Amino acid sequence: MAEAECADSKHQSTPIDASGTRLGRALLQSDTMKHKTTEKLYQYWNQVRGKRSAPNRFEIEPSKIAGILPTTFILERHSAEVYRFRLAGTRMCEIFGNELRGTDFLEGWSSDDRLLLIRNLSILTNQAATALIRFQATARDEQAIEFELLLLPLFHTKKKIDRILGCCSSLDSPGWLGDKPLLSKRLMANELVWPSLNPQTSMPDMPVAPPLDPSNGNARIVRFAQRQFVVHEGGLSRNSGKEI
Repeated sequence: MAEAECADSKHQSTPIDASGTRLGRALLQSDTMKHKTTEKLYQYWNQVRGKRSAPNRFEIEPSKIAGILPTTFILERHSAEVYRFRLAGTRMCEIFGNELRGTDFLEGWSSDDRLLLIRNLSILTNQAATALIRFQATARDEQAIEFELLLLPLFHTKKKIDRILGCCSSLDSPGWLGDKPLLSKRLMANELVWPSLNPQTSMPDMPVAPPLDPSNGNARIVRFAQRQFVVHEGGLSRNSGKEI
């Protein structure tokens, strides 16, 4: 599959909430996304959004993104810790080896990864943030391959964000992909960006994410087992998600 090279993007000076989350106020840039599917879905969502914090679920027209539907999905928020697939593209189901509709997006992650995802999903649904995530997944007797995941907020009922539009694309294309089910997932990089100029700063009670790195005001140090990498929130750069 085609990839786009990463390029530098300037960080903005942004406030930090009580939990240590950097409140970035920027648009995702096309040169930050590694896969064209990610770029196409984000551009469409942003066009439909206009000047609002997020578009309405019923404004999303599948015919407008027909070429990338096999790797797109919609999540429904059931609770702070349950986000179920309402729809999932055929290619996604092939890659993960089962029908995803009705399953919980947060299943199959390690406890540390799941905690970070729960926090980010809460920020997304409460503050209309967008999330760009990269993770590795493995199948039995095969090397890990990297995926790019995009999560975009949608209003649905009572002016609440309880739907999430997303896509998931592999950055590698081994011959076995789609024939062998993926058995494990591992977060590698995570970014939150606020397209709206006035994101909400209040947050519900929830577990605190790893602290900000005091040596870098635009990055968060995140540790997962033997891994340690910098997560840029609210700013995009070539070094986003780079292990240190």
